[in-house]
Amino acid sequence: MENQSKGNFVALLPLVIFLGVYLLGAILAGDFYQMPIVVAAMIASICAVGMTRQQTLSESIGHYSRGATDVNIMLMIWIFVLAGAFAASTKAMGAVDATVALALQVVPEKFLPAGIFLAACFTSLSIGTSVGTIVALTPIASAVAEQTGCSTPWIAAIVVGGALFGDNLSFISDTTIAATRTQGCSMRDKFRTNFLIVAPAALITLAIYIFSNSQEIIYTPQATDTAWYTILPYLLVLVSAFMGMNVLLVLVLGIFSSGIIGIACGKLSLIGWFTTMGEGIGSMGELIIITMMAGGMLEMIRVNGGVDWIISRLTRRINSRRGAEVSIASLVAFADLCTANNTVAIISVGPIVKQIAERFNISPRRAASVMDTFSCFVQGLLPYGAQLLMAAGLAAISPIEIISYLYYPLIMGLCAMIAIIIQRPRYYK
Repeated sequence: MENQSKGNFVALLPLVIFLGVYLLGAILAGDFYQMPIVVAAMIASICAVGMTRQQTLSESIGHYSRGATDVNIMLMIWIFVLAGAFAASTKAMGAVDATVALALQVVPEKFLPAGIFLAACFTSLSIGTSVGTIVALTPIASAVAEQTGCSTPWIAAIVVGGALFGDNLSFISDTTIAATRTQGCSMRDKFRTNFLIVAPAALITLAIYIFSNSQEIIYTPQATDTAWYTILPYLLVLVSAFMGMNVLLVLVLGIFSSGIIGIACGKLSLIGWFTTMGEGIGSMGELIIITMMAGGMLEMIRVNGGVDWIISRLTRRINSRRGAEVSIASLVAFADLCTANNTVAIISVGPIVKQIAERFNISPRRAASVMDTFSCFVQGLLPYGAQLLMAAGLAAISPIEIISYLYYPLIMGLCAMIAIIIQRPRYYK
């Protein structure tokens, strides 16, 4: 056995098995989303419990169970449940359609590329999912391309970029929830820090779409009968979360407001609302299972010395916050490359990132921002990631065609690296 202070490399075997099974299954299936990630997590969890070292099987199961039901894991699950109910409720009562239509109708024709980008930013910031935003906006963007003759990959990339901006910052995004809970900071603090990192990237991207004449667009937005007041639940959630209200209360407020407005305007019945919420909660089932399994598996890795080994190897030549933040960025980027899921990547490496941050006096809000930003940066450029696969499928093009037009993710990654180099914004303990 290696010196305990330096950790134990063998303890990382469950993580290696998890990534290996998932990657091998995805390669054999020819599609990353055909391989059930919960199966890979289950196999890795069995391996983790079986590596008892000097413990009995009962003690090992106890350690795993404590990790899976850690207070932060359970709070994260509560947030996932409420976020699923809120997202489904607002979609059923027409808030997504109203948000998209309103954003596009107020934008002058000559600024439509910038308008589509802003619509994607606002929509994803409101609904907390980049994939949901892509599903809502890509058909509209494709219609614009068809009517005007502009490049379909180019306009699909505009949607993807805006979707990633909002997803990275939204108070109800699962990546934000995972990043803040694993690092122990408030969503408001993470939003403020993260915004200062990614806002320059968004402004640069917006300027490119405003002043670039490479594509000419003429488009008349379609009329919609969706009332403007259906977006009020989103505005209520954004305002209350930014004011510092507890995220659980924020989501409960959003759920009830969406139900009341939906019933009042005839979009939902009481039973229909309950059914919709049930479907939304059910859609979070796999994520909840993955979260619990990851918590248990990582606790076993920690108990057996694996976390100490990773930290010692990542930090043995690091003597500054800058170097520590680079190691955090590299760790989450590698995890996302392997899993093609930025939420799972954050959940997987979050406890390790927290220990690195504590060792080098990096504030939780800064660690959460770096982790979330780099996971979204990598996720947005993966041709086998859900975002590009969904956009490509809806636009009937190849994901590879979209990558060369993804200005925002590339600029965001550059801005995030500059933020690390210049150590701004400065938030230390």
